[in-house]
Amino acid sequence: MKNSILSIFKIGIGPSSSHTLGAMLIGNMFCKTLEEKDLTCNINRIKVDLYGSLSLTGRGHLTDVAIILGLSGRLPETITSKEIEDIIANVTATNSLHVNNTHRISFIRDKDIVFNPTFLDLHENGVTISAYNENELLLEKTYFSVGGGFVKEKDSFFDEDSSGTVKLAIDFKSVQDILDLCKTHGKSISEIALMREMQHLSKQEIYDYYKKIWEVMDCAINNGLNTFGVLPGALHLPRRAGDLYKKLNDPNNSMQQDDFNTINWISAFALAVAEENAAGHKVVTAPTNGACAITPAVMAYYNKFYKKLNDDDVVKFLLTASAIGYIYKLNASISGAEAGCQAEIGAASSMVAVSIAEMLGASPEIACCAGEIAMEHHLGLTCDPVAGLVQIPCIERNAFGAVKAVMSAKMAMARNENNPPVVSLDNVIKTMFNTGKDMDSKYRETSLGGLASVIKCELK
Repeated sequence: MKNSILSIFKIGIGPSSSHTLGAMLIGNMFCKTLEEKDLTCNINRIKVDLYGSLSLTGRGHLTDVAIILGLSGRLPETITSKEIEDIIANVTATNSLHVNNTHRISFIRDKDIVFNPTFLDLHENGVTISAYNENELLLEKTYFSVGGGFVKEKDSFFDEDSSGTVKLAIDFKSVQDILDLCKTHGKSISEIALMREMQHLSKQEIYDYYKKIWEVMDCAINNGLNTFGVLPGALHLPRRAGDLYKKLNDPNNSMQQDDFNTINWISAFALAVAEENAAGHKVVTAPTNGACAITPAVMAYYNKFYKKLNDDDVVKFLLTASAIGYIYKLNASISGAEAGCQAEIGAASSMVAVSIAEMLGASPEIACCAGEIAMEHHLGLTCDPVAGLVQIPCIERNAFGAVKAVMSAKMAMARNENNPPVVSLDNVIKTMFNTGKDMDSKYRETSLGGLASVIKCELK
């Protein structure tokens, strides 16, 4: 789906789209290259060097686990929790790796995966994988996990990845392009996105893809609302979504008369998915794992308080979000390691604000105004995960991002449409990226500054 905006939403495993999903895909890519060069059966050692943010927060984000799974030939869409446990247990017990599930080699996890805090030039998330026969280097590749489960090879890093060599009659590279197309064709944002996608996919393929995406999202909500206990990792953080859900369903609980009951429900949905991600379970990048709960939480909110979602609604919502997410990825970043949490939670909240506004009947201009409001009030948000885990402050930030998306839509729809906003969504997307690049690197998914550094001191 190289030319498609649908890949803004991908099925994967937690806790991170760049550090876990991306790392797993990198392992897959390396195995594929070994196969193409007919080298798999000639190697007896693989060495993995993790650089920058992948090194600094890689242990908490399970990057080493993900690399092993990818090198074992497993795919994020189909792997089960039991398979993950079995593969990692086998590698640890036998000090060996079944490369692409076909060729076993010696592999000592703590020795053959090297965490190197040095940053490579092209991106903050770098990986070099080297394959040897004894001391002879047979293959070496450097990759970058650029956010949202998107991966680039060093040798083709600057290659065009938006529409490749295919020239689309209907295409967009900015929000203004989308608005111009809406005006020219008399269509909504989701309809323009559908027209774009139907140039290389059938309508049935688009519907089938998004239906599966929503099924996984809905499953993550249900699992999170009905799972209790403690999340994995050094923080021993209790799950909260299940308790909140029980209170919201208790007719004798004061929350039933709470004026903020809608916010409570949005928070419960968001916490549920974010906790599933933190547990390393199956979720959808939306556009990243760190921000995976905002889209499903607001969709569930709409489903509960406005209208039961049918297939058309699901596709409409996700197409709109995909179009806006695509612009963020194309013109800025969706990587916390590159531009801070504003590029993850902020982008997700902005995407969803546009979607929910369109679902509630807003014009394309007003819907994009909602997206601008949502991002404007996430500008400068740092990525400082405590203990390198996607838990504090990440889980609660998903709830706040979801609430902000709905608030932004309501605020935009209350304005006078004859008075256009001073700041456009394109303006704020560009500003977000520039702000992220101006941030000190310790505030971009390194756990070296901010909240992570304070709590680290208290944990000692």
